[in-house]
Amino acid sequence: MTRLESFTLWRLRVPLIRPYHLTGVTLSDLDVLLAEASDAEGRAGYGEAVIVPHYTRETTEAGWEFCLKQSALLVGMAPSEAKRALEPHRIAYPHAATVLQVSIEMMEGHALLEPPSLPTRVPLSMAVMSQDPREIPSEVEGHLNAGFRTLKLKGGWDLEGDLKRLAAVQVAAADAAEIRFDANQGYTRETAVQLMERIDPRGIESIEQPCAADDWEANAAAAAASPVPLKLDESIYELADIDRAAEMKGCGYVKMMLVKRNGLSRLGEALEHIREAGLSSVLGNGASTDVNCWAEACVARHTIGNAGEMNGFLKNREQLWREQLTFKNGAIVLDPAFVPALNHELVDRLSLAKERFTRSSAGG
Repeated sequence: MTRLESFTLWRLRVPLIRPYHLTGVTLSDLDVLLAEASDAEGRAGYGEAVIVPHYTRETTEAGWEFCLKQSALLVGMAPSEAKRALEPHRIAYPHAATVLQVSIEMMEGHALLEPPSLPTRVPLSMAVMSQDPREIPSEVEGHLNAGFRTLKLKGGWDLEGDLKRLAAVQVAAADAAEIRFDANQGYTRETAVQLMERIDPRGIESIEQPCAADDWEANAAAAAASPVPLKLDESIYELADIDRAAEMKGCGYVKMMLVKRNGLSRLGEALEHIREAGLSSVLGNGASTDVNCWAEACVARHTIGNAGEMNGFLKNREQLWREQLTFKNGAIVLDPAFVPALNHELVDRLSLAKERFTRSSAGG
C-alpha cells in the first residue's frame, strides 16, 4: 500500500511587484504556507495558501503550527487515511488544511489536474491597483493591451472615493472590458445600499461582498438594491452557504477558491452545486503564488465559463515552479508538457522557516 513518505513545509515571503491594497490591510509581500508531499514511488504533490488578514479568522502563525503538527501525524499514513484525518479540521483551519490536502491530492494524480491534450487558454481577470483615479487610465490601458477583458477593482474604504475610482475605470475601459467591483466586506448596510443607489451599472459584471461575511441581512439588502448581480465570497464556505445565497434576491454569483474548500475534490463538488443552484461561479485566488494559480487554472478549464481570478502569479516578483507558467494575451496557457515541480533553490532562498517530516523520523 502506498504511504506518505515525507512532508516538507516552508513558510515563505514572496515579494509583490507593487503593494496590493485590500480593506483592512495593504500587502507588500505574500506570507505563504507551502507543502510538498511525496511517496515511495517518487510521486510528489504541492499545496499552498496565503492567509490574508481580514479575509478569514485564521492566522498565518496558527496555520503554520497546524501544518507542523499534522504533518508529523500524517506521514506514514496511506493518502486516503491522511485525507480522512484532515477532515475534522477543515472548518477551523480551512486554509492550512488545504495546504496539506492539495499536496496529497496532487501527489495521487487528481483527475482535475490532468494536463490537456492541446495547449488550453484560461482567460484571467486583472486587478486595477491604482489608488489615485488619475493613474487609472494608464493602468487600464496597459491591462487592455495585455489582453485582459475583465478588470477587478477593490474598494470598501470610502464610498465617495470608491465611486470616483470605479467611474475612472469605466471611462478608461470604454466597454472594452467587463468590470468586477469588490468591496471586501468594507461597507455597513446603509453605505452598501447607498452605493447601489448611486452606482452607474455601465460595464459592471458584478459587485462582490459589500458587507461583513456573517451579516447576511446587510448583504441581502445590498443585493436587493443593486442594479447589477451581487457576488458573495467571504460568506461562502459550505454547500449550505451556496443554497442560502441562491435564495437571496439579486445574488447572481458565488466566488470559490481552493483555500475555502480544502481540496480539489471538494472544490469540484462546490462548483457543481453552484451550477445546480442556478448561480454562476467565479474561481480563483488573486493573493497566491503560481503553485495555487496553476492548480486553480486546471480546475477552471473544466468548470467555469468566465474569467478566472487565479492571477496572483502576475503580481509576484518570484515564481516557485521550476518551469514558468505561460501567460499570453490575457490568459494562462495550460501546456500538455508542463510538469509541476518546485524550484527548490528559490523556495529555500525565500524561506522564513522550513521543516521536513519523514516516515523514519516519525517512527513509521
